[in-house]
Amino acid sequence: MTRPDIIIQERHRDEIQAILSTPDGVEGAAYLLLGRSEIAQDPWDKNARTRYTSFEVIGIPPEEQISASDQHVTWSTQSFVRLCRRAQEEGLVPAIVHSHPSGFDGFSDQDRRNERDLFTLARNRNGEKTRLVSIVQVGAGTYRAQVWKDDKTPEECRQVSCIGSNIAIQSTYDEKANEVLSRQALAFGDEVNSRLQHLRVAVVGCGGTGSPVVHLLARLGIGRIVAIDDDFVEYSNLNRLYGATQQDADEHAPKVDVMVRVVSEMGLGTEIRSVKGWVDSPQARDALRSCDVIFGCTDDHSGRAFLNRLSHFYLIPVIDVGLVLMPGESGKAGLQEMAARVSVLFPSAPCLICRGNINLEAARSEDLRRRNPSEYERQKREAYVIGAGNPAPAVVTFTTEAATMAVNELVQGLVDFRGDGKWAWQRYRKLDSGVERTPSLSADPDCPICSEQVNRNWGRGDVVPFLDRVGSVS
Repeated sequence: MTRPDIIIQERHRDEIQAILSTPDGVEGAAYLLLGRSEIAQDPWDKNARTRYTSFEVIGIPPEEQISASDQHVTWSTQSFVRLCRRAQEEGLVPAIVHSHPSGFDGFSDQDRRNERDLFTLARNRNGEKTRLVSIVQVGAGTYRAQVWKDDKTPEECRQVSCIGSNIAIQSTYDEKANEVLSRQALAFGDEVNSRLQHLRVAVVGCGGTGSPVVHLLARLGIGRIVAIDDDFVEYSNLNRLYGATQQDADEHAPKVDVMVRVVSEMGLGTEIRSVKGWVDSPQARDALRSCDVIFGCTDDHSGRAFLNRLSHFYLIPVIDVGLVLMPGESGKAGLQEMAARVSVLFPSAPCLICRGNINLEAARSEDLRRRNPSEYERQKREAYVIGAGNPAPAVVTFTTEAATMAVNELVQGLVDFRGDGKWAWQRYRKLDSGVERTPSLSADPDCPICSEQVNRNWGRGDVVPFLDRVGSVS
């Protein structure tokens, strides 16, 4: 059985730490509301999984706090009942978080007795399907968590992640040291290989940028990869599709099958799985929701719009890769512009629409072409949709450079090798001059995706319809 795990937004972690930083080292407490995602089948071990995502931090009113010391904290249950009411009304999961400033690592017997009583109260109010999540902050920043599904024994969460300006994963899984990666440890420290082995990473799109991303991730020591693509190997992409052969093009082999073959042949211990289908297919949804990080290496706007939403609802960072090779106006060989872009989507950062990385008109055309090809062709003839033009230029060294930029951004988020303390939310490199920019941008206050004033999506988890999409690809 795969145990549940939890993702906490960095800003929520900071709120929690501020609330729990009580004077004189006494214990503190707060509430959380969590989104929940029910994953029918993990792509690696084929088990069902549940993931909880932080949606909102709620302080306990001072007048309801009863007593606290360095060994305990108690408060009135009135605010907890209100928490349960909101959770039921909004389809969320109630959670309690308290501190062990003395450093006791785990849940005490008294913690469990108190939590069992709170779970019983929640279940009596909200029904038999109620869940209660409990989190303890040990010392300054170590987190342990468990989930109450009945009043017997809680399930331990084996992984607690914090997502924001970087990615931090605390796990109780044991990983064996890989001697093949010893030189890497000399560069970044002994703990880096363990962090990489814990990661579950999806690569959406396995073409010119996606195939080198898959290769680099495997050689970096990523523990689990799932490759997602609906396309087949063609002769025109053999020169830039890593691992593909002429036989693959002859046989029209799925690109994901090539990725599985070459990573498996490496023998580096990476478990790779594949999904042959579009990113919004049911099997791809489960695979994506199981991951810690997603690389968006698709060149279609509809796929980017989908990942844009998914990142918000499930708190999964998306590292989106783009390549601009603009041909000359005369139609002759030559390029007006050569640039690679890497954008990291994480909580509190502007979404990909606000950054101008998604053309919604193009996304709607692509979505229509996939769902209703005949209607797409009709509208194309009448100039209502953006039609497919000539194929874009492609150069393997440029696609590889874009892939390297993207994977390096993941490394930055894990080990801060640049010394910035965070990853760049967008990096734009001119390939002809080597000049690189990290532009700044604020979210559109009316954006329906990422503006909290309009719609709070970060950490919402499962909703019906999926990703709350009603007649829109945005």
